[in-house]
Amino acid sequence: MSAILIILAAIVLLIIGYVFYGNWLAKQWGIDPDRKTPAIEMEDGVDYVAAKPAVLMGHHFSSIAGAGPINGPIQASVFGWLPVFLWCVIGGIFFGGLQDFGSLFASIRHGGKSVGEIIKDSMGEKAQKLFTIFALLVLLLVIASFVNVVAGTFFTAEGSFGLTTSPTGNQTTAMISLLFIVLAIVYGILTNRMGLQVLPATIIGIVCIVLMIVFGLNVGFSMGRVGWIVFIGAYIIVASLVPVWILLQPRDYLSSFLLYAMMAVAIVGIFFSAFAGTATFAMPAFTGWSTKIGTLFPALFITVACGACSGFHSLIATGTSSKQLANEKDAKPIGYGSMLIESALGIISLIAVGMVYSKYLNGEFGSPSAAFAGGIALMFGTETSTVYGVIYALLTLAVSVFALTSLDTGTRLSRFMFSELFLKKDEMTWKDAKGVRKVLAHPLFGTTFMVVIGCILGGLSLSQIWGLFGAANQLLAGIALMAVAAWLGNAGKNNKMFFIPMIFMLAATLTSLCMTIVAKIKMIGGGTAAWGDWFQLLFAAAMVILAVILVIEGIQTFTAASKKQKK
Repeated sequence: MSAILIILAAIVLLIIGYVFYGNWLAKQWGIDPDRKTPAIEMEDGVDYVAAKPAVLMGHHFSSIAGAGPINGPIQASVFGWLPVFLWCVIGGIFFGGLQDFGSLFASIRHGGKSVGEIIKDSMGEKAQKLFTIFALLVLLLVIASFVNVVAGTFFTAEGSFGLTTSPTGNQTTAMISLLFIVLAIVYGILTNRMGLQVLPATIIGIVCIVLMIVFGLNVGFSMGRVGWIVFIGAYIIVASLVPVWILLQPRDYLSSFLLYAMMAVAIVGIFFSAFAGTATFAMPAFTGWSTKIGTLFPALFITVACGACSGFHSLIATGTSSKQLANEKDAKPIGYGSMLIESALGIISLIAVGMVYSKYLNGEFGSPSAAFAGGIALMFGTETSTVYGVIYALLTLAVSVFALTSLDTGTRLSRFMFSELFLKKDEMTWKDAKGVRKVLAHPLFGTTFMVVIGCILGGLSLSQIWGLFGAANQLLAGIALMAVAAWLGNAGKNNKMFFIPMIFMLAATLTSLCMTIVAKIKMIGGGTAAWGDWFQLLFAAAMVILAVILVIEGIQTFTAASKKQKK
C-alpha cells in the first residue's frame, strides 16, 4: 500500500472520529460553554491563568507530543505498518482521545485539580494517595527519560564549552533551543504585560523562529553531556516555579509551530516522493506475531504509547491545561483534537521510517528520531544533497524542542502532585500545612527532589528507563480511564464507553510488567543480572502492586455505584 493512501486513510478516519465520536462524548457529558472554568474563577496569575484557545492548544499539544509519537510507532514498526496504523487510528479515537478529553473535562469540574484529586472524590483518600505515589514514579521516569533524550541531542564532547561557527547538528540544536527560551520570555511579556495581541505577536514570533534557525545553522553552542544535564535540571526547576504566562504558555505555543511545520513538511514530502520517485515506502504490512521487541500482545500496545494512548496526557490535561482553559467548549478541540493530531503524527512517523526501513532494521540510525528525520529528508533529496542536510537538521531540532517541552510540563506536574501527597483533606496549599509537612509540600522542595533524582537516573543513560516508562505510562492510562469512569458514574453521567479501553489497557500493561518481572527473576537466578536489572525488577513490582490495589478500589467504587443506581 502506498504512503499516500496510508496517510489519506488515517486523516479521513481521524476527522470522522473527531466529528462524530467527539461530538457524541461532549453531549453525553454535558459540555457547557456558559459555565465558568477554574481559570476564570480561580485566577492567580501563576498557575490559574486563562489562555487564548490557540495558545492553550499549542501548550497542550506540544506537551503531550514530545518524542513519544515519533519513537513509539517507529520502534513498533517491526510488526509491519498495518498493526501500527490500526492501533494509532483506533487507539487515538476510542482510547487516547477518550482519556484526554475525559480527564480534561473531569478536572475543570474539579477546580482544575489533578487526577489524584478526582480519585479522592470518587474512590477515597487512600486511593488518591496511592495514585499520587504511582504518578510520581511515572513522572520520575518521564524526567529521567527526557533529560537523557535532550542531553543526547545537545552535547558534543566532554570538556567542550562555548560558541562555534562550524556547528554540528547537536550544536545547532542546542543554540536554537537556548534562543527559544529567550524568545518565549519576551513573547510572554509582550502579550501578557504589554498588551500586544496574539496575532501580531505570533507573526513576530514566527519571524524570530526563522531568524533563530538561520543563526543556529551558522553559530552553534557546545557543552559536554554532564554540563547539559545540570543546565537542563536547573532550567526545568525554574520553569516549573515561575508563572505559566512568562515561559510555559509562550514557549509551548511558539514551539507548536515547529511541530505543525514538521508535519506539513512530512505530508508534502510524502506526495513529492510519490511523484518524483525520491524515496519508496518499503515496509511490509505485517511481519509476524512475534518480533525482537516481543509478541504483538502486549508489546505493540506498550511500544506505540503516545501515538495511540498515553497516561502522561491525563496528567497534563488535569495538571496544567485545565488551569488555563477559558471556556468549556474548547475542551473538545484541545483535549480530544490534540490526541488525534498526535495519532496523525504517529502515522507520519511510521511512513518516514518506511522510507529507510532496511537501514533502520540494520541499525544504521542511532535512534528512532534519527530514522524519522532521515526518512522525511530522503523524500526531498539524496543523502548528499543540501536540502537533505537542512531538513534533517530541522527535524532533529523539532524532536528535541518537544522533548524539552514535555520536561517543562512534567516537572510542573511533579510539583503539584508532590505537594498533594503531603496535604491533609482540609488543606488547600502548602501554606496551610503544619510542621514538617509544610516543608515537604513546599513547591521548591518537591520540584528539586524530583529533578535531582530524575537527572541522576537520566545521566546514567540506562536503556531500562525507557522500557519501564512505556509500561508505566500505559498502566497510568488504564488507571486514569478508571478514575474518570468512576467520577462520571458517581455524577450520574454515562461512563460505559470507558470500560473496554480501561480493561484492555490494564490487561496489556500488567501483562507486560509481569513478563518483565519474570524475566528479571530468571536473570537474577542465573547470575547474569546487572544492577539495572534489579532496578527494573523492583520498579516493575512496585507498579504492579500499586496498580492492583487501585484496581480493587476501583471495582469496589463501580460496585457501590451500581448498587446505588438500582435502589
